Amino acid sequence: MRAADQFHLGIVAADLEATTAALSTTLGYEWGIETGGPLQVSVPAGELRVDIRCVYSTTVPRLEVIREVAGTLWEPVPGSGIHHIGYWSDDVAADIAELERSGYEVEALRPGPGGMPLFAFLSASAGVRIELLTRAAESGLSRCWAAPSADGLPR
Repeated sequence: MRAADQFHLGIVAADLEATTAALSTTLGYEWGIETGGPLQVSVPAGELRVDIRCVYSTTVPRLEVIREVAGTLWEPVPGSGIHHIGYWSDDVAADIAELERSGYEVEALRPGPGGMPLFAFLSASAGVRIELLTRAAESGLSRCWAAPSADGLPR
């Protein structure tokens, strides 16, 4: 993993609209379209179906604001508000192993074709939560931070 692969800071919000409005008013952030939906993730206790919905800023440095999913790791973090740092990964499984060697534990991952992880969230007691996302998703995900057209749809 490299610092240059960091591409967003994630914030989980109980009220996505109020959070993005405040970030727009206070810091001048603008937003792409809301994206996401139900998906299956593996957590230490087993399989979990969650509805993850988020919006990415079109403004950089890039922010991701995720709608809260009560009772999961996708709940607002008291204090700082920063939930995770997101990194592109050319090999999510290898990066998971590297972070585990540094004391991180997998909180959730989404398996993809052939069982290889598409994304993973990891945390350590003395560290920051990290999201690894396969770089193969970059071209599709980039539509989420393209400025919406006049009709509100991605360009």
